[in-house]
Amino acid sequence: MTTERFHPIGTPGEPWTDADKQRWFEGCAVQRSYADDVLSRVERLAASFHVERYGALPIDPDRYPLFALRTARPRAERPWALITGGVHGYETSGVHGALAFLERHAADYAARLNLLVAPCVSPWGYETIQRWNPRAIDPNRSFVGDGRCDEAAALTRLVRALDGDVLVHLDLHETTDTDETDFRPALAARDGEPFTPGTIPDGFYTVGDSENPQPEFQAAIVAAVERVTHIAPPDADGEIIGATPTQRGVIEYPFGPLGLCAGLTNARFTTTTEVYPDSPRVTPEECVEAQVAAVRGAFEYARTR
Repeated sequence: MTTERFHPIGTPGEPWTDADKQRWFEGCAVQRSYADDVLSRVERLAASFHVERYGALPIDPDRYPLFALRTARPRAERPWALITGGVHGYETSGVHGALAFLERHAADYAARLNLLVAPCVSPWGYETIQRWNPRAIDPNRSFVGDGRCDEAAALTRLVRALDGDVLVHLDLHETTDTDETDFRPALAARDGEPFTPGTIPDGFYTVGDSENPQPEFQAAIVAAVERVTHIAPPDADGEIIGATPTQRGVIEYPFGPLGLCAGLTNARFTTTTEVYPDSPRVTPEECVEAQVAAVRGAFEYARTR
């Protein structure tokens, strides 16, 4: 039986070869500037936070240094709160939401939480507007195992070196129309599998850890974000991206087994946020504000527990 071609790279029904991955890489073009969009803001924040270079991408270490910002004078009696953005580099509001939170609201939580923020975990993906890293590896399936993903390995080393417990971790993401038109077809082609079309949810939702769901925490985030943007309803099958909601605007995955960034720590409160930037009902600025609202809602809940 002949497998239908749905992606220009590779042989249908067969996983990509190294040559196929190289062809994919060569088709990725820089479309925006990590230095202008991200590093310039990190530099300005250095007056208020300790800025740490925790690595660099081997594809171009000078162009793609990895930076995190943390509380300048952490207190041992305070737990850590972790924010990660840009694990998928193309998911823009996660990167800018993390930075906007630091610029405008971090001081509100300084008395109760030590902060560690990695605003752009995948800077090559940010510049090329890609989900994968240069080796066609998904960073957000790589926080487990052999460390083949440079972005995930560097962040893991940074977080594991923390002195103290992590109470809350938000990993800021987007679900975009290109997930369905570009990235999911590429994933199926890369792995030699058939592509089954899905439905992109219109609105914000969170992904909780099925092994540590914390439903009240997830609900607090959804309630905070609803002041900024709409919450995704289930599709005609009663699902959000193939999962049955556990409550309004919340689905669950097993973070650890899937190697998701939100499962990086043993934090009590963890979530992956999912903003929908392609809705005609939102602007890019509102998407950033939705991420900021998610962080604030999560921190307000977590710091009183």
